[in-house]
Parts: sequence; structure tokens; C-alpha cells
Amino acid sequence: METMRVEGLTKTYGEKTLFDNLSFMINEHDRIGLIGTNGSGKTSLLNAISGMDHDSTGDIITSKSYTIGYLTQDPELDDNLSIMDAVFSGSQKVYQTIRNYENTLKEYSAHPEDEAAEKRYTKAEARMNEEDAWNAQSDVKTILTQLKIDDYNQKVGELSGGQRRRVGLAQVLIQSPDLLLLDEPTNHLDFDSIDWLQNYLAGYKGSLIVVTHDRYFLDQVANKIWELSFGKLYEYEGNYQDYVAQKATRVQGEIDAQHKTQQLYKSELAWMKTGAKARSTKQQARINRFNDLKENVNTLKLDQDVDISLGQTRLGKEVIKMKDANLSIGGQTILKDFNILVQPNERIGISGENGAGKTSLLNVIAGRLKLDSGIIKIGETVKMAYYTQLTEPIPEDKRVISYLNEIGQQVTDKNGQKISVTELLEQFLFPRFMHGTLIRKLSGGEKRRLYLLKLLMQQPNVLLLDEPTNDLDIATLTVLEDYISKFQGTVITVSHDRYFLDKVADRLLIFDGDGVIEEHRGRFTDYLAHKRQSVKKETSQAKSVSVKEKAPDSAENSGDNDKKKKLTYAEQLEYGHIEKDIDTLEGQQSEIEKQMQSNGSDYDKLADLQAQKDKLEAEIDQKIKRWEYLSEYAE
Repeated sequence: METMRVEGLTKTYGEKTLFDNLSFMINEHDRIGLIGTNGSGKTSLLNAISGMDHDSTGDIITSKSYTIGYLTQDPELDDNLSIMDAVFSGSQKVYQTIRNYENTLKEYSAHPEDEAAEKRYTKAEARMNEEDAWNAQSDVKTILTQLKIDDYNQKVGELSGGQRRRVGLAQVLIQSPDLLLLDEPTNHLDFDSIDWLQNYLAGYKGSLIVVTHDRYFLDQVANKIWELSFGKLYEYEGNYQDYVAQKATRVQGEIDAQHKTQQLYKSELAWMKTGAKARSTKQQARINRFNDLKENVNTLKLDQDVDISLGQTRLGKEVIKMKDANLSIGGQTILKDFNILVQPNERIGISGENGAGKTSLLNVIAGRLKLDSGIIKIGETVKMAYYTQLTEPIPEDKRVISYLNEIGQQVTDKNGQKISVTELLEQFLFPRFMHGTLIRKLSGGEKRRLYLLKLLMQQPNVLLLDEPTNDLDIATLTVLEDYISKFQGTVITVSHDRYFLDKVADRLLIFDGDGVIEEHRGRFTDYLAHKRQSVKKETSQAKSVSVKEKAPDSAENSGDNDKKKKLTYAEQLEYGHIEKDIDTLEGQQSEIEKQMQSNGSDYDKLADLQAQKDKLEAEIDQKIKRWEYLSEYAE
């Protein structure tokens, strides 16, 4: 069993201790969800475990053969390589094996009389067999297809940021390392790809640590939750739901223990005030205990809830109206005769295919993009705030409090009370020592939280949110969901996060591409369940039609299909052994494939084996079709 043991891992960043003296073990088949507030050090911990961070201290103990694959938030890929070459450009053993085989094959093909070249080729071929590298290219294509990457020859430099991340994800998945580190793997994935990734990781043979905001994903994938908080690592057994319950119990226990400490401190303080003298060893021991209590009486640190209690301006009856809207970008149809009426206090969720135009619709509503034709009308009372995927440019040397002072020195909360910028920052988990911090020193998630605060300080009555879950931590998302539920205005959200959409939307726009937009009412997961059921039904119907059209000896071919209810005696005998026949044929096929691998340099032999394999595949296909037909009438 391959394991990793970590002892005394410590990392500081400026005045902040991200983690302090952490010790833990990662066992084979561990599925760990790593969570924590933005800036708590989750990415730094992954960097330290992977060996990318050379500033952290501590010991990471593994076997020499232990391998780690790491999907960073910004994968480093060569812009000049094709997608397929980029996936195979890593330093992992399987990549080296494939490249070595291709080079020796090329050399041997050019000089078949060269004995040294033949030996190198034979050795490279044997290594391909040993490492089962033959299927690697096929596996990569399967993974890329599931991640919606179709043009394998496209240059990496031509890809969008989301496409680059998907290529980076394919690169680490094909490595099949002992430990897989994934930092926000569901960002830029649509719901079909997220479903596929969940199933893929469920069958993964190694161990996994994943940082993600997707709580449904954690429920499906994780069997452990690690929470990084104030430099400490708390471990919980189970998935995200289990973590929520266990954390509540832990926190309450710590609060109760702190309360007992405070009560004891008050008692000892009263005794000290009576003028206790160190006249005896017993009294001195009590004085020493008081000093210890004094140091520990208020040391409990708990993650605070982000409290968004800002006010907002009044919203009238007219919000957004679009009629006969048409929009194309780069030859791609985004909107086609699109009509929508958005009412006050509506909660609209937008999801669907990547690149289908979801963000473009928000840009049209925000006035950043003009329609090719049609009408869009924004109500006179609308005060809009647009949380974009990319944070607006912020001068890196600007300080946190100065950034917010551009909006004002104070704002009004929902109760009409004035709140200072300093108080707001503290509510948003920016302690006072951080108020003068340069923005370039913040983590990516902290910058996004600051950006959200600036937007909400403007007290809008219409919120446009474009993939808000990509960079916000779960704690902030939870409170944002609560804020939206109480928000007296309209919210339009683009997201692929199923949990978040279930919380914040009850009217859905699903972009299918080429200007096709479906509208649904209700929860997003209900829509997905309905879609899966429809696809399953269509597949079943198509399969049934195919069986009836192609099955030999069917009743339909004799013109009596409607009357057939059960198998004839001869068909029952055939059905009784057909599965065994299929297994036998598949075993023969597997044996031929092994022979092909061991005869890679004998082209005549390979040709003969390939012919045998093709014949077997045809027989297997015919048998399976026959089995499908017979099974329809088997009792």
C-alpha cells in the first residue's frame, strides 16, 4: 500500500501563519476534500505536499516510486504545443515510455538493418507492454472528449482559460499517480463533465485531495474532509454532509470548554483580588494555575460567518425586457429571436454548454454588448451590480481600505444604520491588521471577496453574478446564498454549481448552443434528473428499434412481431448458452490482442492477427445483437 506521511509541516506568509506543525498521513484510496476560508492556505498546502513550495518546512515521507499529479488553478502548458502533445509533455514515466517508443520506432523503420536500432526498438516495445502504455493515447482522447475538447491538434496558445484548465486536468488524470491533487477541478466544467469526473474519481485507484467549492461534488467524491483553519488541520470522516454535523459538535464542545475556562478564571481572579500571598507551596501552585488560565482564557478561534447586512435601493415594476433579440459573435449564434420578461424579485439561473453564450447574455443586460437586432429595455429604477468572472483591474499597490473608500467612507445597512468601511471589512473576514495590506498580497479568493464587497456597497437592486462560485470559499458562498434569499431585488446567476443554483434560482435558462435556449421552472437538480431520465428513455427506445430492425430470425421479419410473446423452444436453448458464447469469443479476442503486443515488429504476423481480431469482433457484435433480441422475450 502506497502512503504519504507528513510531519511538522509549517508555512508562513508575511505576518500570517498559514499552517503550523501539521502532521498527517494519506493512505491509498483516501478521498480527501480540503476546505477552508479564502486565504487560509489550501493552495499553499497543496503546493507544499506536491513539492512545488520550497519555503515551507517539515518532512514529507514517501517511497522513492511514489508519484504525485497536481492540477493547479493555472496549469503551465506550452502555448506552441498541440493539445495532444501538451497532454503527453509531462515528465511522468508513461509519457517518457511513449515518447521513447515513438522515437525508436522511427529510427528502426528508417534503418531496419541496424541491429542496435532493432534492440532499442525491442526494448522500448517491451517497456510499452510492461507499463500498459498502448492504451494511453486512447484514454487521453476519451478524457478530452468527456471534458468537451474535440480538436486535439489545436494549439494550446489558442485556447481560452477554461479550455487550458481542462487540458491540464486531462494531463494529470492520464498520469494515474499515487496521489492526485486537484485545485478547483470543477471550475469551467459543465454539468455533464462534472458528472463524468465524479464517476471517474469514484473508480480511481490512488488517493485524492481535492479543493472545491462544489458541495454536491464533495458529497459524491470525498470519504474524508480536512478543514484548514487558523493554521490547524481538522480531520473529519465522511463526506461534506457528515462534516457539517461533526464540525457543529466539535465547535460546540470547544465553546463549552472555553466557557468552563472563563468561569474558572473568574473564580481564581476573585481569589487573587483578596490578596493571596505565596505563603505556601499550595498557594503558589494556585497562583501559577491562575497565570496559566490568564494566558488561555480567550484563545479560542472560530471561523466567523460573513454577515452581509447591506441595504439596497427600491426596485420598480419594470426590470428587464428583451424582444426578438438576435446576437452572433464570430459566426456563432448566441441569441435567436429571444424573448424574456424579468420581473422584480425573480431568481433566474443560467447554465448549459460552455461557449454557448451565457456570459454574453449578461454582457447584453449590463450594456457591455449590443444586440445585432431586437429590443432590450432596462427599467428606470434598476441599479445594477455585475460580478464578472474576471475581477476588474485593481492596482496591485493599492491598499485594501483605499479600494473600498472609492465607493464611500460608510454605507447604510438594511436597518438604516450607518456602517463604516472598517466594520464592513471585519464582517467580510478582513481583520484590522489587513486593512492597510497591499492588494497584491491577498490570495485570489480574498481578492474576489473584496471585489464582491465593493459591488454590494453600491447597494444595487439587480445582481448579475457570472460564475460566483469559482473563487469564493464555501463559508462565503453559504452566506451569499442566505443574502440572496433575503435580497429584495432581482438576481440573475450564471453557474454550473448545482448546489448553488438549487439555493438561488427557481427559473432556469439552459443554453444548448446555436441560439437554442430552454426555459424550466424549479430546482436545477430536478431539471438534471429529468434530463437524464429523458436521455435514458430515448436511448432505450433507440436500442429497442435497433434490435427489432436488425435481429435475425425475429418475428418482425416473418411479419408476426406483434403476436410474439415468448421464446420458442429452440430460442430458449440458444438463449441459455449465448452469454457463455460471448465470453468465449471475448477471451479469444483478448488472447489475440496479447499476441499482437508481443509481435509488434513482425508486420506479416500482425496483419494475420488483425484479420482474426476483426472477424472475432464481427462475431461478438452479431452475438450481442442476438442476445439483446432474445432477452426481450426471455422469461
